[in-house]
Amino acid sequence: MIKENVSADALIAQIVAGIEDVKGKDITILDLREIENTVTSYFVICNGSSNTQVNAISSSIQRKVSKELQENAWHVEGESQGEWVLMDYVNVVVHVFQTQIREYYDLEELWGDAKITVIESAY
Repeated sequence: MIKENVSADALIAQIVAGIEDVKGKDITILDLREIENTVTSYFVICNGSSNTQVNAISSSIQRKVSKELQENAWHVEGESQGEWVLMDYVNVVVHVFQTQIREYYDLEELWGDAKITVIESAY
């Protein structure tokens, strides 16, 4: 369970680092705090090119957050299919998609009122 003393910024930083460690692409952060009736404060969205990479990204995020912040996701689903893995860290929810699945669901458009930050990849 997420401790209250872990800031969303610290959590997001470790999530992004975990994504970058295995070359996840198109990292986007949606700030949902100004939108009424949301179940979380932030979405972190990224994609991989295959189910193998999606699962590698998910594992990398979980390892990084566990090692650096001693935190574990409250809930994880979708790892068995590797098309869309959702990791719920309570105030931050991570969505790791295969590219075509991300395009289909288009969460950035669905949550168009959110403040969107795109993380530029170094590769």
